Amino acid sequence: MEDVDAAGLDFWSFVALANRRLAQEYGFRHQLATEVLLTLNRASDLVTYDLEAAVHRPRGRSWSAFRLLFVVWLAGPLEPTSAARLTGMSRAAVSNLVKTLVAEGMLDRVPDERDGRSVQLSLTEAGHEEMVSVFREHNEREFGWTNALTETEQRILVMLLGKLITSRAEFGTRSRK
Repeated sequence: MEDVDAAGLDFWSFVALANRRLAQEYGFRHQLATEVLLTLNRASDLVTYDLEAAVHRPRGRSWSAFRLLFVVWLAGPLEPTSAARLTGMSRAAVSNLVKTLVAEGMLDRVPDERDGRSVQLSLTEAGHEEMVSVFREHNEREFGWTNALTETEQRILVMLLGKLITSRAEFGTRSRK
């Protein structure tokens, strides 16, 4: 095992080190897969943290609350199960967020007219006003991040990420229900 000065590593030198050690010391063959997913996760974490810290936390919202409000804003009214599927959150996480957002006056939770056992989530007027306001700032921040890529590169990235997402069923991946 090689000695490493961990204090001198940055993300990219760590990826190179990981690839080298995984291949040479452990015999793993799919270093590019590791590199792709390390990079994808790092990019996602950086963007998510920045949007939450710069836009949502100053307004008293978490990233999860924003995601739920965003989905209900644009797709609602909808059942919590649909909200969970569209946000990528668990049904339990959505349920807990709904309680908080209803108490804060951002969401309405009303019985479903077709099925009395189910409920429909929709934005209140205050929730709608907040989403229109917050999304202006959020969208400008999104533009700042994506502006490093040309429009063509952005479309290619969306296409490639879509391909990763849709191909996952081919090898039995797990996902939230």
